[in-house]
Amino acid sequence: MRRAAAPLLLAAGLLSAAAADKPSVAVDASPLAAGARSGLTLSYADVLEPAQQAVVSVYSTKIVKERVALHPLFRQFFGDIPDQERRSEQQGMGSGVIVTTDGYILTNNHVIEGADKVKVTLADDRDFVATVVGADPKTDVAVLKIDGQDLPRVTLADSDKLRVGDIVFAVGNPLGVGQTVTMGIVSAKGRSKLGLLENVSGYEDFIQTDAAINMGNSGGALVDARGRLVGINSAIISPSRGNIGIGLAIPVNLARFVLDSLATSGTVARGHLGVSSETVTADVAEQLGLARTIRGVVITDIDPESPAERAGLKRTDVVVAINGHTVATWEELRLLISQVAPEATASLKVMRDGEALTIDVTLGRVEEKPNELFAGVEVAPLTPELRRRLGIRDPRITGLVITGMDDNSPLRDRLAPNMVILEINRAPVPDLRAARDKIVKGDRNLLSVFDGRGVRFVVVTVPR
Repeated sequence: MRRAAAPLLLAAGLLSAAAADKPSVAVDASPLAAGARSGLTLSYADVLEPAQQAVVSVYSTKIVKERVALHPLFRQFFGDIPDQERRSEQQGMGSGVIVTTDGYILTNNHVIEGADKVKVTLADDRDFVATVVGADPKTDVAVLKIDGQDLPRVTLADSDKLRVGDIVFAVGNPLGVGQTVTMGIVSAKGRSKLGLLENVSGYEDFIQTDAAINMGNSGGALVDARGRLVGINSAIISPSRGNIGIGLAIPVNLARFVLDSLATSGTVARGHLGVSSETVTADVAEQLGLARTIRGVVITDIDPESPAERAGLKRTDVVVAINGHTVATWEELRLLISQVAPEATASLKVMRDGEALTIDVTLGRVEEKPNELFAGVEVAPLTPELRRRLGIRDPRITGLVITGMDDNSPLRDRLAPNMVILEINRAPVPDLRAARDKIVKGDRNLLSVFDGRGVRFVVVTVPR
């Protein structure tokens, strides 16, 4: 027994000796910000915490219907049995930002597009079923509403005052790992012509940042070093679908315009000027009697009876500012005009024959057709209600039903209301976005349609 106890005593002695020889390290347990000298920032935790509380996770659920073809042996033994329909749920995930204490939330349209149900989870793990107030595919902004009071909200900044080099933070739920904050700077402003919203003739005016944005960050907050919301994270540019330092966010000023419009009217009403224009080059400026260094947009044509014509604008006028905002490209002109309410007055600063003029224009309204698939052809998903109304019982008939057709549509001779578009270029079209993605512009497209009597093919040419 004594021989067995010896190793235990020896081990105890070794542990005691180890404790006596514990390295003497220096420890400072105070928070990082507590040791900051005047003018030196060591932590952004205090300014980020309120923004983190206002950023939510957004979960969308979409019911997907699939046609399941029976094996030929079943038909051989049991006759002409129709194909079966299988329903499944498709889950989506993104982020959002609470901007009012009573529950208005900004997120991306592509986060909730086509969803049958939207759930929101707050930073404190509370769950809410959200109502989609409205969505604007042309800016990729959507507005949700949850029932709550005294909810955490973020303060909005003026994104026009952002500068390249400003510190920013991306807050969201990337890849479902949980709320994450990444840091970077504003790498560029006014990014356009990226083709991200090309299918809907959208308005691109992105903030570019190297703050890491990944899948699931969409709809989350881009905040400045004072914790104010400056943008809504929307997309990345990457050959690998992973972050490589080119993240894009929608400026909060543009997002707020969409929020106000959707919350008050349920639609986005945009101003209409009625001109064709192009960005001024140095050679064109010189020919117009202007300095080669001038930046602006030259009017190349004016629509008859348009707001521009009524205000007295002329061809070769060069627009250099709208309501005090400088204009350097035709994309900026289109964007700024779109953010002025119809019937409101826009003050245009123009150069005409070398002289500066200020012309006030009462804008008209852009006639938006959010459900337009082809010129003059509006569609909607074939819902159970539409099935009952149209008497479509065959579960194999799925796709988009034509709900409206303009009298001047060039496709009136081939398409008609109540037709169901089953496929475009041999691909199914469960929703409008999928249909637009399958269309080849500037070429002939093959449509499979159901006209009430049977399925037939239609070829349509879509201009660029």
